[in-house]
Amino acid sequence: MDNKIFCIFVLWKICPLNYIYVKKFFIMSSKSFRTKLLGLQGNLLNFAYTLTSNRDDAQDLLQDTTLRALDNEDKYVDNVNFKGWVFTIMRNIFINNYRKVSRASTIVDQTEDLYHLNLPQDSGFETPDGTIAVKDINDAINSFSDEYRVPFSMHVAGYKYNEIAEELGLPLGTVKSRIFFARQRLRVLLKDYR
Repeated sequence: MDNKIFCIFVLWKICPLNYIYVKKFFIMSSKSFRTKLLGLQGNLLNFAYTLTSNRDDAQDLLQDTTLRALDNEDKYVDNVNFKGWVFTIMRNIFINNYRKVSRASTIVDQTEDLYHLNLPQDSGFETPDGTIAVKDINDAINSFSDEYRVPFSMHVAGYKYNEIAEELGLPLGTVKSRIFFARQRLRVLLKDYR
């Protein structure tokens, strides 16, 4: 005997007056479920598009969500927010797909000397405009006096404020202000690149 029917039968035997309520609570007709699901298709497509930012991927996500909801129709309980239930299914499918793509695109270098990791990376400055921009930035930084250029260059290289302060023997506030003023000056000198 089907679990839902058995539950209704047992509850009806215990309290026959609540039979209609119990039936309504435990069994949602397939037609009603599908009608609600079809009514949410527009909202689901909009939500899928906000997640994927691609029309085709959004439609694929909508299709996967609809199929998953139909496959799990028996797990839906009538007193639960149907819209929230379906949107949660969509969000979970999106997250799972994102993680799957992330894992697939991760490159693991298994060479003995990590050859692939040590290959020179593309700098992105292969165009003449990119080369000129890098030259102009370097010239602007080199035009600073040493008191501004050195802390700024160390900060760009990845040193933390406190490491720069220790290395140069300066107070932390002085290092922060020199880097700030170097940034301001760099903005003025490179305003044409905005």
